Amino acid sequence: MTNPAEWRVLLVDSPGADAGGHAALRKRALERLGCTVSLLDLKEKQGLIARLRGGSAQDRMARAILEQQPHLILVVDGPELTAPMITALRRNTDAAWAAWFVGELRSAPLIEAVSTAFDYVFVPGADLVDQLTGGTRPPAAYLPSAADPSVHRPVRSRDEFRANVVFVGGATPLREQLLSGLTEFGLAVWGPGWKKTPLRDQCRGDTLSLDDYVRAYAGARVGINVHREDTGGTATGCNQRLFELAAIGVAQVVDERADLPEHFDIGQEVATFTSGQGLRAEVQSLLDDPVRAERLAQGARRRALAEHTYMHRLSVILAETLERGRRASATTA
Repeated sequence: MTNPAEWRVLLVDSPGADAGGHAALRKRALERLGCTVSLLDLKEKQGLIARLRGGSAQDRMARAILEQQPHLILVVDGPELTAPMITALRRNTDAAWAAWFVGELRSAPLIEAVSTAFDYVFVPGADLVDQLTGGTRPPAAYLPSAADPSVHRPVRSRDEFRANVVFVGGATPLREQLLSGLTEFGLAVWGPGWKKTPLRDQCRGDTLSLDDYVRAYAGARVGINVHREDTGGTATGCNQRLFELAAIGVAQVVDERADLPEHFDIGQEVATFTSGQGLRAEVQSLLDDPVRAERLAQGARRRALAEHTYMHRLSVILAETLERGRRASATTA
């Protein structure tokens, strides 16, 4: 099989509890690229019968491989799997194994613990490529997250989703500190934990569906993106919200990341900040200058649609898998 568009892909991914529903979006992108895709969620709770059959992650993987006979097994984050488990599973399949780590808090030790068992490893920060170079692991390649423009798009928002300034995401000390300086601009926040902070009056809800997540940011004049505090994860990589807000078409103010200029032009497509004072100044500037805000929003949306969709990212994985397969065949010929 030389055409990856004809491959059977076993996608080991989890929808998660967040608003994004990213597993389904990645599955759909692979299908749009022509693959036949089976989605396996190892975090899904199993009933009594399934547990009696053998409900461990390794057992479930083994059954899925036997039933689907995939050409490619793509594991997204996959904390339920270990290197010994994957090594054992590989004995019964000729499929290529690829790991795509997309979480912004993924650290080199977490990735290193399982990466030796994969053929291909894709990581969310350029700093991780350097940290994972060498040894017996396959070479890591930088591949950030993405958006689905059929979902992350401009939409008309109802009154409850309209606000001058919007942030969607869980409360953390850093986010609380930064966002506290924006309350006078008409700030609205959604996410777990905010009702226990001084920003409780700005909190409009704990959770959002995927559609309402899009409506919340689409109804904003300015969308705020604050990465989670560094807990040993990638220090340079960008979160998925960066690409989603761009595709939604909202003027975005995001904390500076070293990898950011590779994806968007700062000042032309996104605005950045390094401090609470800088965040406040950028937000006020965009609210005072709606023409500039619209220019940022439209520029970022054009860039996201041209370069940063899930189809773009998964095309890279399919192409790399095929190319390395060709090199291996040439070496053994």
